[in-house]
Amino acid sequence: MYSLKELGYMVFGEQPEEDWDGKLYCLETDAASTIRTNETNGFMMGFSYTIVLQGSLTLRYNGQEMSFQQNDLYIYSPGLQVTILTVSDDYRGICLIADEHLTFETPNVHDMIRIAYLPIVQLYQPRISLNNDAANTLTGRMREIIACLHSNHLYKAEVLRMLYALFLLDLNNSQNLALNNQRIPKRQAEIFINFIQLLPDHFTERHDIGFYADRLNISTVYLSRVVRQVTGRTVIDYINQMLLMEASFLLSTSALSITQIAERLHFADTPSFSKFFLRMKGQSPRDYREKQ
Repeated sequence: MYSLKELGYMVFGEQPEEDWDGKLYCLETDAASTIRTNETNGFMMGFSYTIVLQGSLTLRYNGQEMSFQQNDLYIYSPGLQVTILTVSDDYRGICLIADEHLTFETPNVHDMIRIAYLPIVQLYQPRISLNNDAANTLTGRMREIIACLHSNHLYKAEVLRMLYALFLLDLNNSQNLALNNQRIPKRQAEIFINFIQLLPDHFTERHDIGFYADRLNISTVYLSRVVRQVTGRTVIDYINQMLLMEASFLLSTSALSITQIAERLHFADTPSFSKFFLRMKGQSPRDYREKQ
């Protein structure tokens, strides 16, 4: 999958800022720049948060077609493929893009997941309809990030991280997520966060729940229970989604053979990989590559 720096070159044509560290970026977008994101096919190692300021867009997210209007917030989570289908000529939006590791290293993310089911862990719920006050608050926070990105602040990286933390708190507040019946125990939140942090570094080699449970010093049964309680999904769902994304990325962007991709992703053999891809994607790796 593409890093944020690679995304910057593909979408913007150059590194957004000379001293940019590739961790956090924010920009206002129009119809043309939004369509250009299709060049990445949604293969991004990060989260993005897009608020529709004007007009509308339609996209396909994890196989589901969704429409977004003014004040709708669209949240992209790593591991799911996205395609922009239509964008109105008058479209304007504002988009915040954050590195995956930076997001889960942000201290208040742990607290928010403990409090409630945050959208960033619910891969099947990418759309939030905001009221005017919430949309204005989040848009204002994103514009603060844009201003900081283009400033000469001596502590730019530190300020950007603080602004991102504030953005996530504002997002949490806008959804009124702190409901007593949604509370997640701190221990479970920490386990889930630690599991998610392990995935990017190990999913290509380790497809088994036991590996992640061992690294977290818990049983496979307990890890499975925690992930399901926090997100409604299973450990295997997360592993398979990451494998599917990386397989799709390699089939679309590399000259590796299907056998080489199967080996890189540590499948037992090419037929096993092809069977997995067909089950997850609804078409064979060869058919998928030919249509790209």
